[in-house]
Amino acid sequence: RKNYFYPDLPKGYQISQYELPIVQHGTLDIELEDGSTKRIGVTRAHLEEDAGKSLHEDFHGQTGIDLNRAGTPLLEIVSEPDMRSAKEAVAYMKKIHSLVRYLEICDGNMQEGSFRCDANVSVRPKGQKEFGTRAEIKNINSFRYVEKAINFEVERQIEVIENGGKIVQETRLYDANKDETRSMRAKEEANDYRYFPDPDLLPVELDDAFIEQVRATLPELPDAKKLRFVEQYALSAYDAAVLTATRELADYYESVVKAVGSEPKLCANWVMGDVSGFLNKDNKEIGDSPVSSTMLAGMIQRILDNTISGKIAKDVFEAMWNGEGDADAVIDKKGLKQITDTGAIEAAIKDIMDKNPKQVEGYRAGQDKLLGFFVGQVMKVMGGKANPAQLNELLKKLLAG
Repeated sequence: RKNYFYPDLPKGYQISQYELPIVQHGTLDIELEDGSTKRIGVTRAHLEEDAGKSLHEDFHGQTGIDLNRAGTPLLEIVSEPDMRSAKEAVAYMKKIHSLVRYLEICDGNMQEGSFRCDANVSVRPKGQKEFGTRAEIKNINSFRYVEKAINFEVERQIEVIENGGKIVQETRLYDANKDETRSMRAKEEANDYRYFPDPDLLPVELDDAFIEQVRATLPELPDAKKLRFVEQYALSAYDAAVLTATRELADYYESVVKAVGSEPKLCANWVMGDVSGFLNKDNKEIGDSPVSSTMLAGMIQRILDNTISGKIAKDVFEAMWNGEGDADAVIDKKGLKQITDTGAIEAAIKDIMDKNPKQVEGYRAGQDKLLGFFVGQVMKVMGGKANPAQLNELLKKLLAG
């Protein structure tokens, strides 16, 4: 039992693993902005029960307490002091966030408090080995606020020290409205909690067979999946990182590639581009996408068999997103099938050339940029349906005279 008095814990103690945590002495690799990797130590991960939620807003200078989550199980991951900036802390937090969602031990919902962070911040003069006195910022519930809270606290501590003051070990709260941290209470040491075994709880022994059974059910984790995407699908490290950010997105992408049967890079471009763009615009998760992986694969196949061009595909995708059916239904309904009839394209080119003799003369005099003008004009009269490769080839031939 960890004993302390605070309004969010009505019974006066918290059940927590203390001497025998689930995990000790682990590591996690994070990617930095310059593309390099840094290893962060994980001190321990232990189970404890959650406390209530203090509500500091909308109570006119008072604090409300929401006890709905009090007593529910919580996994606390304690990290080594290996991070040297707010950006590194956020990268580490995002890595943990991805990991717990892949393992399906947490939905990662930060707004509801399923995943949150306490940030311990200290500063020290350059060259000094000993860490400075730390302040703990409690329960920050977004990546953006973690970065802002840490940066504010670093500046605050530097200012205190430079003005001749001393940093007090304390617990602080981040106020997002004012973009500042403020003191909540003095930070307790371990002996202040008067830890002792809970007489109501018997020890639980996990044997090696159980641990191996759990290990066998583990899914492919983000780092391994990312490496496989690079090797199997010839994607860049950046593309692989984006596509494996969540298990659901990675599964969606792989379903598209398998259904198309080829062109993993083209599939990646559509998932990272239009699919992600529409998801962000409508504030949806990949699991709520109106365009299933099968529907997207069907549309990509129509690009590959020259039924539609890449440009027209964007209109088809938008129609699919808006619930107008799969790619074939949209193409038929809107008459978007690409024109590959050489005679029809040639007739349109000749018509445009007859109407624009000066531009024809200019092109033949070496103004190569005018090719774009002719492409645009032909596409206009053909409703954007001319096969782009055919159009370019025929234009060059006819303009050459």
